Amino acid sequence: MRKKTVAALVCFLLLSMAGDCLAGVLKVSDFAGAGLEGWEEKKFKNSTAYRLSQTDGEGALLAESRDGASALIRKIRVDIRKFPFLNWAWRIETPLDIEDETIKAGDDYALRIYVVVHGGIFIWKTRAVNYVWAGRAMKGDIWENAFVGKNSMMMALRDRRDPSSVWRREKRNVYEDMKRLFGADVQFIDAVAIMTDTDNSHGHARAYYGDIFFSEK
Repeated sequence: MRKKTVAALVCFLLLSMAGDCLAGVLKVSDFAGAGLEGWEEKKFKNSTAYRLSQTDGEGALLAESRDGASALIRKIRVDIRKFPFLNWAWRIETPLDIEDETIKAGDDYALRIYVVVHGGIFIWKTRAVNYVWAGRAMKGDIWENAFVGKNSMMMALRDRRDPSSVWRREKRNVYEDMKRLFGADVQFIDAVAIMTDTDNSHGHARAYYGDIFFSEK
C-alpha cells in the first residue's frame, strides 16, 4: 500500500499535469466519464459543433463542421520519453472532397489530432505534429502546413480510400515522430488538440473521436 501511495505521488509531482497516470497509461480524454472537462475551445471561424455521444456502446465525441473551424485544446505536459505512444480511435462519417491539402484553400480535415510543443515567448519555436485523416493526400504522405510551414508538419494516417462509419485505432510514437520531422530530441509536449475544420474549402464534415491516451508501450 505504501509503495503504491509513493508511486502515485511521484507520478503526480514529476508529470505536473491534469491527466491520469495509471498502469503505464496517461489519459488525455475520458469522454464518457469526464466529458469535455479540461478542454478549451479555440475558434478560428464559425465554430465546429462538438458534442458528447455514445457510439457502439462507448463514449465518443461527435464533430460536425459546416464552413467553420474551431479546435478543442487540452493543455497537458507529457514526458514523451516516458510515455512515447499516443493512442486513439477515430471514425469518419462525412468525408471532405479536397483538391490539394498542401495549399491554404485546401487546409481542411474531417479529422485531425495534433501534439504541440510550445516555444514559450518565442512563438516561432512552437512545433506541432498533425495526424490527419486526409481527403486528398495518400496514407503515409507528410507535408508542411500551408499556413505556418515547417513549424507544423502534417502526416496522413488515413485517406479517402478508408471506409466511412468504421472505427480505426491508431498508435504513434510521438517521440520518434518529433525526432524524424523536426530533427530534435524533444522530451516534453505541452498540449494535445483535435479539430474538424472546413473553413477553407467551405465544405461539410462529420466524424467521431474516441478517447485519447499516452502509453509507455
